[in-house]
Amino acid sequence: MLPERTRLCFVAYRGNMNCGGQGVYLWFLTRELARLGFDIDVFVGPPYPDPMPFADRVHHVKNQEHWAKWFTRDYPGMVPKQNPLAAFKPLNMYELAASRLGFLPEPFAFSVRAFRSISALLRAGQRWDLVHDVQCLGYGLLGLRALGLPVVTTVHHPLSVDRGASFIRDNNITEAIGSMQFYPIGMQSFVARRIDRVLTSSECSADQIVQDFGVPRRKITNVWNGIDTDLFSPSDVVPKSEAKVLCIGRASDPNKGIRTLIEALGKTSPHITLTLIDNDHPENEVFKWARDAGIMDRLEVTGRVPQETLIEHYQRAALVAVPSRYEGFGLPAVEAMACGTPVVACAAGALREVMEQSKGGITVPIDDADALARGIEDLISQPERRRELAATGRARVNEIFSWQKIAARTAEVYAEVLTERRGRPTTTITSASTGAKRASASKA
Repeated sequence: MLPERTRLCFVAYRGNMNCGGQGVYLWFLTRELARLGFDIDVFVGPPYPDPMPFADRVHHVKNQEHWAKWFTRDYPGMVPKQNPLAAFKPLNMYELAASRLGFLPEPFAFSVRAFRSISALLRAGQRWDLVHDVQCLGYGLLGLRALGLPVVTTVHHPLSVDRGASFIRDNNITEAIGSMQFYPIGMQSFVARRIDRVLTSSECSADQIVQDFGVPRRKITNVWNGIDTDLFSPSDVVPKSEAKVLCIGRASDPNKGIRTLIEALGKTSPHITLTLIDNDHPENEVFKWARDAGIMDRLEVTGRVPQETLIEHYQRAALVAVPSRYEGFGLPAVEAMACGTPVVACAAGALREVMEQSKGGITVPIDDADALARGIEDLISQPERRRELAATGRARVNEIFSWQKIAARTAEVYAEVLTERRGRPTTTITSASTGAKRASASKA
């Protein structure tokens, strides 16, 4: 049972939608929870999210962004031009040194800064019922829990998966050592085992978290990722390109299986084309694969595209290919089905679960270019079957993956956690009146 006015404190070390799935998750989940009547405060690091008028307050947790500004035109040296003495504050100095030594310092440093800001507000009379972390898992969360706040986190997949993909790309022992030290897996696994609940987006990810982080399975709850089904929807205006295959993924990530897809396209009929949307601009590598497969004249590669353009690509495509070797969820598959486009996906990780639930496409074995080519060819040659899969997939996405459903399920998890914590020491500070929603961001 939740308190009548439940106040949630969200923390996320990167908040903008363009910085990855965590920004999308943060924005849409908090919006829907606010619509359910929760009071929302957000503590977020750069790049900051788009305006969040549904939140009570958005606190910008600043850092020096050392991880992003090494010897660039605006940041030509080891310390920033603006306010160079700031680099010698302990956390800033840690971030500077850690980033230069090849570590990822953000999650730890952000969690400490967020802890300082939140604990100061608690001393000033603020109250929250629960803290929801989004993929940070820094030590500062344990400080918040020590203050009596229940803490849950969302982990779409453990960083050990990203490290494994890095090992595949590494060309020598030096690069492998760099991959080994970059990811703060030790900290995240330590914290994950000591907080109240871990939310993840699939049974596959839950199993990976148990295996790699050592979290007891009873502390992990599967709550699907959501999608804005009003935004991602079929179009009566955009015409279908009957032979266009669309893929969204980074060729630089071996887990995305882009090379297998290009090889597969070379085994399909010559009228079938591929559009690859890849934010990393990997043209040299991709074009080499395309030349080897003999499909240079059938391949279009774009960089990052605006959301409205991405949706139009989904609507226009005959099908979307998701050739991944691993997915903790598989958002492009769900976005495609929401737009009324069937999917050919490899039965990898959570994709198998998503495809079984949605019934909006077909699955093929992992790393099997021949099977992937047959799947693409079969659907391209059967427009009526594509329409049937599209209709089924769209209906199932509305039923299962809408953000409204995801927020409601997340609220159930909050109630479970608060029930489990009942009787334990909690913060005794009373809540001030929430008043009107404040859209302006305050700086922590």
